[in-house]
Amino acid sequence: MSEINYFEFYDLPISFGIDEQKLKKKFYELSKRYHPDFYVNEDEEKQAEILELSTLNNKAFQVLSDPLKRIEYILALQNLLADGDKYVLPQDFLMDMMDVNEALMEMEFDHDEVKLAELTQMVDGMELSLFDELKQSTDEFDRREGKDVDSILLTIKDIWYRQKYLLRIRESMNKFRG
Repeated sequence: MSEINYFEFYDLPISFGIDEQKLKKKFYELSKRYHPDFYVNEDEEKQAEILELSTLNNKAFQVLSDPLKRIEYILALQNLLADGDKYVLPQDFLMDMMDVNEALMEMEFDHDEVKLAELTQMVDGMELSLFDELKQSTDEFDRREGKDVDSILLTIKDIWYRQKYLLRIRESMNKFRG
């Protein structure tokens, strides 16, 4: 079976703001339709096909029901993500991250709860700002319904990579919490 677009599989438009009710309804409908127990008397080929469709249904639901996985999936569908992709983050963002990383390295030798709280507050602020930016961009994408969206998708890709970087920073910060 060739790679099936999850949105097509669920008969939904490619959208960041998915209709959760329609998604769940379609998932349950397909779960019943492709339940392997209903095909025990079929030949092995048909059983294998049904098992594959059942697995596809579960995987599609996992991806489309999770907003972060959905963003990654849409970017991949649009050929904007590639394995081993070396995305270049904006210079101002990298400078901010260099300051945060330096402060984290200093904490390796001199743990400072006040400094950790300041860093946490700074990262929280960056994440909130990125979330707002992401919400605006994904809403704009959805309003345009796939027309003239290339620049919006590139903005979403940039935000996605910055969020991933901040997640790694947050994981490093968590090592200093008792």
